Amino acid sequence: MNKQFDVVAIIGPTASGKTALSIELATLLDGEIINGDAMQVYKRLDIGTAKITEGEMQGIPHHLLDIKEPTENFSVAEYQQLVRAKIKEITSRGKLPIIVGGTGLYVQSVLYDFHFTKDEIDEEARNTYYTELEKIGPEAMHARLAALDPKTAETIHPNNTRRVIRALEMVELSGTSKANEEHNRGDVPLYHHLILGLDLDREKLYERINLRVDIMMEKGLLEEAKALYDEGIHDTQAVKAIGYKELFAYFDGRSTLEEAIEAIKQNSRRYAKRQLTYFRNKMDVKWVTGNIEEVKSFF
Repeated sequence: MNKQFDVVAIIGPTASGKTALSIELATLLDGEIINGDAMQVYKRLDIGTAKITEGEMQGIPHHLLDIKEPTENFSVAEYQQLVRAKIKEITSRGKLPIIVGGTGLYVQSVLYDFHFTKDEIDEEARNTYYTELEKIGPEAMHARLAALDPKTAETIHPNNTRRVIRALEMVELSGTSKANEEHNRGDVPLYHHLILGLDLDREKLYERINLRVDIMMEKGLLEEAKALYDEGIHDTQAVKAIGYKELFAYFDGRSTLEEAIEAIKQNSRRYAKRQLTYFRNKMDVKWVTGNIEEVKSFF
């Protein structure tokens, strides 16, 4: 089949069937798959992130899975750099790079001329902000940001202290506001690419999400999350993912297990809705049902 695209991306909300379609397409087009999910980069977050298993890969090479420890941070800027290098590497072998995932900003940052401010904030400076946060509280920290960078402050809830502090770091220590950084997000494509989006009936999608959560629990999500919790891996970027943060609330005694499971389902449905909104408003997507025969028409 004619490889007319430099890169293909398969996006869609959680539980929409991206993994199955990606394997079929990679087999058809002699492709290799690059992870496009912000949480699947983490080791040991397998069940809760619906990470593909070795058996499901069917021999197709997969890249950028399990590259970070659950205690490490991971940024879209780092992802952009790693994926562009992988695209070059895969292309050099005569294979087709296929990015697969539901994190729209990550995929978009690779395919277009996005630029990010280099994070030069050291750990000592960051700790100073968190010490101040403990003294004055999140509302006062947010008010400080609003005085310096009102546009950014409008987009961040005061309780999202990690983002508030990151924005303060940028404006006070880097001299660049988050709002100005947004203007560096380009819309010029860097590759001849195709973005395929999986479009499901909303009611059917929500049913699939609810069923997926039940299956995750049967497969051992509770035990997976408890192992991380018992190691003291709390308040990290990794365990704030849906499926883990709700169970951590249960381990803390802040909810029952039944309430935690329902919260996972509800938060997953809300996330799917946000994903679809982002895809439709920010990206040039060719919407498909996931049928491989339908997808073949693009190649």
